[in-house]
Amino acid sequence: MTRHGPTLTLPDLTGRRALVTGASDGIGLVVATRLAEAGAEVVLPVRNRAKGETALAGIRRHVPQARVSLRDLDLSSLSSVAELATALTDEGAPVHLLVNNAGVMTPPTRQTTADGFELQLGTNHLGHAALVLRLLPLLREGHARVVSQVSIAAARGSMAWDDLHERRSYSGMRAYRRSKIALGLFGLELDRRSRQHGWGLTSTLAHPGVAPTSLLDARPELGRADETTARRVIRAMSARGILVGTVESAALPALMAATAPDADLAELYGPGGPGHVGGPPATQRLYPPLRDQPEAARVWERTHELVGLPLTG
Repeated sequence: MTRHGPTLTLPDLTGRRALVTGASDGIGLVVATRLAEAGAEVVLPVRNRAKGETALAGIRRHVPQARVSLRDLDLSSLSSVAELATALTDEGAPVHLLVNNAGVMTPPTRQTTADGFELQLGTNHLGHAALVLRLLPLLREGHARVVSQVSIAAARGSMAWDDLHERRSYSGMRAYRRSKIALGLFGLELDRRSRQHGWGLTSTLAHPGVAPTSLLDARPELGRADETTARRVIRAMSARGILVGTVESAALPALMAATAPDADLAELYGPGGPGHVGGPPATQRLYPPLRDQPEAARVWERTHELVGLPLTG
């Protein structure tokens, strides 16, 4: 700890290629900057090119020697995911780190992706899962570590197999919670299948706790004209050092999961402070909804069906 908050020393990542989704601002930008600072070549797949260019310039100001580049990716479109995967495959470079960080949170009304999925399930889980599956050869070649960013919201709840896309009734928080449970179960099943089939990659989970990120900002495209009251409260608490984290500290669990030499021995990383909402990064016990291995296998299989890819493993 320093007077500025928790810190984390990263190993030398020279020669390693990292992909970080959602790195045009917030936690993802901190993760990408720290990885570049440690010597990794960092690829930023972004939905908004203008924000991506700004993020790129910021990383290069902070890390003049950074090897960093942009790619186009809209996780709410499976065709966009496929295009990125094809482009990266054509480049032929193995992927050593993949941080599935991007996400959307609690649109006030039900919205759908380009493929007709409920927006949060489609973006937070299915887009990332399709990216992992399409990049599997590059991940295997790089003996990669895959980190999927879940949420403390995944500490309770369950999948709703009879209404995955919230068509009967919509709750923004319920849909968000389920999207993160699905992503977590998929990430854990990826690790199990890698060990079973000798794929050579490891997959673990992280969560940022609570911090003043842009997830709850005004998002007119999601039907949210103003930032939420929760966002204002979190920002005020963070500024005063009360309980919750900062954007910088909230990035540390994912960075630890991505780079710690023994990170493959743990399943979930998060803030180690009271309530796991702030504080230094630490391992912690899996949330109850993420401990169900048959449910994880079901998520794995159903995800392949939804994204239109043949079953892997």
